[in-house]
Amino acid sequence: MAMQHSPRFLHLVNETRKRVRETTVDEVKARLDRGEQLLLIDVREESEWARDHLPGALHLGKGILERDVEQRIPDSTTEIILYCGGGFRSVLAADNLQKMGYTNVLSMDGGIRDWRNKNYPLTTG
Repeated sequence: MAMQHSPRFLHLVNETRKRVRETTVDEVKARLDRGEQLLLIDVREESEWARDHLPGALHLGKGILERDVEQRIPDSTTEIILYCGGGFRSVLAADNLQKMGYTNVLSMDGGIRDWRNKNYPLTTG
């Protein structure tokens, strides 16, 4: 069952979406299938990451992303694709990275939930 988000949270996400580029689950999967080396960052909580995540993704939870991103990704022009459970937290995280000077950030709309529903590959641990 999908989580019911509060109206204020949804308003914040929808306003933020106006400033953030998004990609789809299918676009990310197609790029991976073509052999593109994508920098995927999972911004979910550690317990969510441990359950499952996209193969090859890095975990930088939303709570530490801004603090740790510069050490992990010093080049602010690197393409970064963020994802979360459904595409809400990743939009907010992408907006913050843009405010920090990252110029090639995308949020994966639909998040891991859509990825999982399409039976695309996942990994655990």
